[in-house]
Amino acid sequence: MYFAFVSGNPALDLAGTVVSRRSDPLDALATPADLERWVARCGELPDGVTADAAGFQSALALREALYRLALDRVLGRPFDRGSLETVNAAAAGPLPTVALSDAGLRVSGDLLAALSHLARSGIALLADPHANIKECGGADCTRIYLDRSRGARRTWCGMDECGNRVKAAAYRTRRRGARGAAP
Repeated sequence: MYFAFVSGNPALDLAGTVVSRRSDPLDALATPADLERWVARCGELPDGVTADAAGFQSALALREALYRLALDRVLGRPFDRGSLETVNAAAAGPLPTVALSDAGLRVSGDLLAALSHLARSGIALLADPHANIKECGGADCTRIYLDRSRGARRTWCGMDECGNRVKAAAYRTRRRGARGAAP
């Protein structure tokens, strides 16, 4: 499974592991091994994390809570109380350990530390009144992302994910229109 890290925040990237939630949801985290691979690919999280069934279920619950809170923020509605409890409880967990060496930064910890970091990252983002959080404008995409573009005019989660599809579709539409208008 391909994992996209285009949301601008690891908590939003976790929430984005379910693609196209409205039409035909595709869950990139179907097994604990998928979660382990996702954590390994997320640069801010500990290396070598293992997930058992209970940890996997905790991660999925955190993912859904983060998604719900981010969507609440995008839609301007009050935060869901159950989701707040889930995220706050995860944030109270242990923190990953960081160490600096000549080789660079090393982050270590277990799955609980990774989930705690993700929850704290989500809390910091959602608490920031200046963070410009949006939902992708792609037809089937429900990914929520942090818009840091100049003028906050970004309309899709990522160029490789949805931007190319949107631009290609617009190009094809223009081409068909141009051919239909020619004598």
